Amino acid sequence: MGMLKDFKEFALKGNVVDLAVAVIIGGAFGAIVSSLVDDVITPLLLNPALKAANAENIDSLSWGAVKYGKFLSAVIKFLIIAFILFLIVRFMKKLMKEKPAAPAGPTPTEQLLTEIRDELKKK
Repeated sequence: MGMLKDFKEFALKGNVVDLAVAVIIGGAFGAIVSSLVDDVITPLLLNPALKAANAENIDSLSWGAVKYGKFLSAVIKFLIIAFILFLIVRFMKKLMKEKPAAPAGPTPTEQLLTEIRDELKKK
């Protein structure tokens, strides 16, 4: 039981959760950047060069080479992953909330002052 408690404390530390979220979001964002470069930017840059090299078949080379669908798919996947991570972190924060501590008793000084006050009231 002690090891389970230790693991829970380790896993719910803010630094560990933040690092895990950063790694997952970074990987998902990397997919967006790769898709943007591979499916949108590269075809847009190569398409005019290919048209110039192959002037006879201009009609066969169109904007269809740009794969907007793949890029939008990567963006949607990123948004889904980000939303799920948001829900997980939100749930973990609820788990991490500690119950409010019971109010501490009076300090020795306060206790002594209370006794002096009570004695003065008696007189």
